[in-house]
Amino acid sequence: MLWLGRFFRQDLGIDLGTANTVIAVAGMGVVLNEPSVVALEKDSKRRLVGGSAVGKLARQMLGKTPQSMSAAKPLSRGVITDYRLCEAMLLAFMKKLRRQTRRSLIRPRVLVSAPIEMTAVERRALFNTIERCGASRSYLISKAKAAAIGAGLPISEPVASMICDLGSGTTEIAIFSLGDAVSSRTCPVAGDDLDRAIADYLKKNYALRIGLPTAEQLKLDIGSAVPLSQELSSEVRGLDIISGVPRRAFITSEDLREAITEPLSRIVAGIRETIEACQPELVADLAETGIVLTGCAARLRGLDQLLTDQLGIVVRIDDEPESATVRGMSICLDHFDEWKQQFLTDLRDA
Repeated sequence: MLWLGRFFRQDLGIDLGTANTVIAVAGMGVVLNEPSVVALEKDSKRRLVGGSAVGKLARQMLGKTPQSMSAAKPLSRGVITDYRLCEAMLLAFMKKLRRQTRRSLIRPRVLVSAPIEMTAVERRALFNTIERCGASRSYLISKAKAAAIGAGLPISEPVASMICDLGSGTTEIAIFSLGDAVSSRTCPVAGDDLDRAIADYLKKNYALRIGLPTAEQLKLDIGSAVPLSQELSSEVRGLDIISGVPRRAFITSEDLREAITEPLSRIVAGIRETIEACQPELVADLAETGIVLTGCAARLRGLDQLLTDQLGIVVRIDDEPESATVRGMSICLDHFDEWKQQFLTDLRDA
């Protein structure tokens, strides 16, 4: 009857990110990928459009809402900042998930990704939020471990495997050996900080004010971490700070590279500190195994080359860096009993 229990059991994996929430279902893989944004009425805090203004619809409203409305993110730096809003967002996503999968998803077991350096209070709040959304049991896995599994690193072997997961809110850095992290760090600098640095640079040097979505698009279009053989340029539209009217400007990849120098240097420092805290024998392994980059910010042009030059270690980018974490969680869901002992659980259930 074991197979029958597995058939009816519902296991979900939720990659709760600052920018996006991705949900995977055991045996089905990724089923839902939505921005972690909720649209609200400012005064009443009620969700718009009957509670359906979450995810993609709410993200379209960012920076464009009238004074009576707001588009809010319930997470910052990978941690829940508004628990009621996060719960409402997850409930809306679960409702959408049931429609897409045509499954009841009654009292599922839920595996959630979380930053490595998370306080006990933050973990407690995360467990409570997931359980209020209908989970029968909730488990935590670090984003770095999930990304390493998704990238195919041999984390269970007696050799150093290093992952650097560059998300939107945080950069998760870890070195694994024999199935556990021997050195790890959550660096509070990631993709959103690069976007803010670009926006601040244009404000200071071009007297042009732009929104973070525009800064992010600029980063994707012409951003680079190292000099390019042929530098790129792009037209950007924004508000002239001096005249107070809309204006256009041409920005080059050299401008953006200067803008993001400081946040990139902090990421490099975080990686270097993680390596320095590791045992010498494992550091020697890294000279051969190198570092794997995952996460949405890993696709920045030349980032792997910059880290190789700065650290003296071979750095490569995963083939699909944005989905590495949820791919790893899907593997864990499909082999739940084998991985279960490595998950963090609610202490009240111990």
